[in-house]
Amino acid sequence: MLSYFILMQKRNLLNSPRLLELKKKRRRIFINKILLSTFSLLVIFTSLAYFSRISAFNINSVEIQGNKVIDIETIKSVVDKDLTGNYLGFFPRTNFLIYPKSKIKKELTDQFKIIKDISINLKNLQTLSVNIEEREGKYTWCGNDLPTQTEQNQCYFMDDKGYIFGEAPYFSGNVYLKFFGQADLGLNFFPDIFSKLVSFDQSVEAMGIKTSSFLVKDDKTIELYLLSDTPPPLGPKIVLKTDSDFEKVTENLQTALSTEPLQTEFKNKYSTLQYIYLQFGNKVYYKFSTQNESVSPVK
Repeated sequence: MLSYFILMQKRNLLNSPRLLELKKKRRRIFINKILLSTFSLLVIFTSLAYFSRISAFNINSVEIQGNKVIDIETIKSVVDKDLTGNYLGFFPRTNFLIYPKSKIKKELTDQFKIIKDISINLKNLQTLSVNIEEREGKYTWCGNDLPTQTEQNQCYFMDDKGYIFGEAPYFSGNVYLKFFGQADLGLNFFPDIFSKLVSFDQSVEAMGIKTSSFLVKDDKTIELYLLSDTPPPLGPKIVLKTDSDFEKVTENLQTALSTEPLQTEFKNKYSTLQYIYLQFGNKVYYKFSTQNESVSPVK
C-alpha cells in the first residue's frame, strides 16, 4: 500500500499544472531555437549565394600559356565547360574560391596526352592562368609489330621517357628512331628497359652503325634493325634479349667489330649482313648472305 501511495504521489506531481506549464515553455523555447537556427542558416546560405555571384569575385577570362601544338581555343573550350554551371544550383563554378581546379587539370591531361605538366592558378580574382608544358617528340612508336611490305603503320610520338602521347605524321626516311612492341597510346613503352634500349642504340651509333628501329617481341627478344636499303624484317639486325646485361653486350659488340675477320667483313660486306646475335654470352654470332654463319669469340 505504501509503495502504491508513493507512486500515485509522484504521478500527481508530474501532472501538476505548474510542471506541465514548465514543459510547454521548454518546448516552445526548443522550437524557437530550431526556427532561429534554421532562419540563420538560410540567411547565411542566401548571403553566401548572393556574394558568390558578384562579378568581382568570378572568373571571366582564361589565359593559356606554354602550348605549342594544342590549339588555344581547344584548351579554352575544356576550361570553359568546367567553369559552366553552379554548385547546388546556387554557387557559380567561376567563383575564385570554389572553381574546379582539380577537375580542369584532370580533364586536360586526360584529353591531351601531349601535356607533360600543367599548372592552374589565379592571376587575379577574375583571370585564370593555365600554364602548359607539352611533351617533346623524341622517338616514335609504330605498333605492336612490324608492318607488312604493303602497309604502313600509324606512328605515335614518344618522349624521352618512352611515354606514347600523340599521332605522328608520316615521315619519309628515318627522322625518328622507331619502336615496335606491345604498348598503347597513353602508356610507357617497356618502362623497365626503355632507357637501356636508348643507351644501347646510342652506343651502336657511336660505333658508326646507323640504326632505324627496335622490335621488342613477345618472347623477350630484342631486334635492333640497322639502316639499310632492305627494310625490316629482312634487313640487317642486331639481336639480344630483354634480360641481357646491356653494358656487357655493348662491350662484346665493340670488341667483335674491332676483331678480324668481322672488322673487314663488316666494312666490305655490310650490304649483305643479315644478323649479329649477342644473346650467347661471350660469343658473337653473325652472318652475311654470301657465307655461312660465323662466330667471333670475345675474351
